[in-house]
Amino acid sequence: MSSTKVIKTANAPDPVGPYNQAIKAGNFIYCSGQIAIDPVSNKINCLGNIEKETTQVLKNLLAVLNAGGARAEDVIKTTIYLTDLKNFKTVNDIYSDFFNVKNPPARACVEVSSLPKGVLIEIDCVAFLD
Repeated sequence: MSSTKVIKTANAPDPVGPYNQAIKAGNFIYCSGQIAIDPVSNKINCLGNIEKETTQVLKNLLAVLNAGGARAEDVIKTTIYLTDLKNFKTVNDIYSDFFNVKNPPARACVEVSSLPKGVLIEIDCVAFLD
């Protein structure tokens, strides 16, 4: 089995439970789900605004990826959790700007009944480093 390493950065919020921001295992980085917590204030400054929540979530994911030596281009799989699929188009527009790469990652998007702290969106991802 390959060695694993915990990835932690002050540029993304601390986990809200007993887990890590990400784990690097071999050439893979497994990022935990991010919600729209601002890492500086440790608060959700945009609760209920799907555009701002999505942007903050993606910034948080990128900070964790960067701490592990990865970039958006290295992401191979994401999962988006939405409390309302009516927000799909808005999220997809912001997401496609963020993953404006030659080969966007594989993705799943599901509607859930609720998310931590009352947020509208959570995204997790897996990245692969060559």
